[in-house]
Amino acid sequence: MTAEPIDWMHPPSRGWTYDEVKDLDLPFEWDLVDGKIAVRGMTNQWHDRVRDELYFQLRGAKQDPYEVNTERCVLVDEYNPPKPDVIVFDRTGLDFFTLECVPVDAVSLVVEVVSHGSRSDDRFRKPAMYAEAGIPHYWRVERGEDGFPVLHEFWLDQPSGVYALASHPEGAAHTDRFRAEVPFPVQIDLKSIFRF
Repeated sequence: MTAEPIDWMHPPSRGWTYDEVKDLDLPFEWDLVDGKIAVRGMTNQWHDRVRDELYFQLRGAKQDPYEVNTERCVLVDEYNPPKPDVIVFDRTGLDFFTLECVPVDAVSLVVEVVSHGSRSDDRFRKPAMYAEAGIPHYWRVERGEDGFPVLHEFWLDQPSGVYALASHPEGAAHTDRFRAEVPFPVQIDLKSIFRF
C-alpha cells in the first residue's frame, strides 16, 4: 500500500512525525526539526574525513556493550530524530535487524563535526536538545586556524541539565592527543587525521 502524497512544505500545525516522513522520496537529504522538514547542508572533504577518522578510532577502541555508528538517527522524540555525525550507544536489547533510529536513552556519546552550514545547530540547538534528552557526553569538533580539528568535550551536569566543559589538565579544547575514559577508554590523535 502506498501512502498518500503529502505537501512536505506545509506541515500540519502539530508538525510532521518521523514515521510520517521517513519513507518520503525527497530530492534532498533532510532533517526533521521540531516537526518541520529541513534540508541538510552539503559537507566538505574536511568534515567527512574528521567524522570518518573519529568513527574509526572510536570503533577500534569500543568495548562491550557499546556500538559506534555514523549519521544514524537518534529518536529524541517523534518530531526530532537528528543524525549526529558519530554516536556511541549501548546495544543491549536492541534488534539490529529492524533498528532504524537508536533510542535516545541508549546513547552515551554524540559527536558533531561543525561545518559552515551547521555552526548554530552544532553549537547551540543540538547540544541543548541532547542535554534535555539526557545524553551524558557531547563532543563538538571545529576546524582550528591551522586547519586541524579542535575537539571540545562536554559532559552532562545532572543538577542543571546542561552540558559543562569537561576539565582536563591540558584544558577543554583538545588539539593534539585526546584521552577519554567514558563511555570507554579511548585515545585519539587529532593531528594524525591529516597526516598523509
